[in-house]
Amino acid sequence: MVCAINIIIILAILVAIKLTLISIFFYSDIRAVQKMDPAAKSFLEIILLYQGLHALIVYRIAHALYRIHLFLLARALSQMGRFLTGIEIHPGARIGKRFFVDHGMGVVIGETTIIGDDVLLYQGSTLGGTGIVKGKRHPTIGNNVVVGAGAKVLGNITIGDNSYIGANAVVVKDVPPNSTVVGVPGRITKQDGKKMDISLDHARILDPIMQSMEELQSRIDKLEKK
Repeated sequence: MVCAINIIIILAILVAIKLTLISIFFYSDIRAVQKMDPAAKSFLEIILLYQGLHALIVYRIAHALYRIHLFLLARALSQMGRFLTGIEIHPGARIGKRFFVDHGMGVVIGETTIIGDDVLLYQGSTLGGTGIVKGKRHPTIGNNVVVGAGAKVLGNITIGDNSYIGANAVVVKDVPPNSTVVGVPGRITKQDGKKMDISLDHARILDPIMQSMEELQSRIDKLEKK
């Protein structure tokens, strides 16, 4: 009985140490979750229950192993993270600060992907490659970028800072900063050089084709009135 109590106490201490270390080393990432997800109620909830944070922790360790050429061990660890979280991040990818994957199931990030700071990915999004060429074959994502649910960003392209990739968009060309991309293939609508708000509602994304049609209709109405 005493032995069992001692084991429980030791396990509780180890868990407390683990939670403390995560809170220290991933403090900025946890704060980013609180900022980007209104459903996040506390630090403890995020640490225990957010698979996006768990996937990031596994990635950071796997990436460190990858950088010292322990490729097999790094891939094995990343596959374990994929199994546990449903988020696949290749250990060779380079990810900046305050990265958050919301919900996360089905997210895929390829080997040569580069992600800046303050980036938000929603579930089902893919940062993937095209073809079987060697070298840089995955996208480069700038700072303060949002990639909507189900969006696909493919190939060695660059997504400019402060841009928003709409849900289910398929992007295969470079995107300038401060832009919104919608549709298949992705169509760009500029945001007048203004910084995108990371909390932008999916339902309020502008569609450039619809904007053009509305402008044409407005011109037709004016001509008919003359």
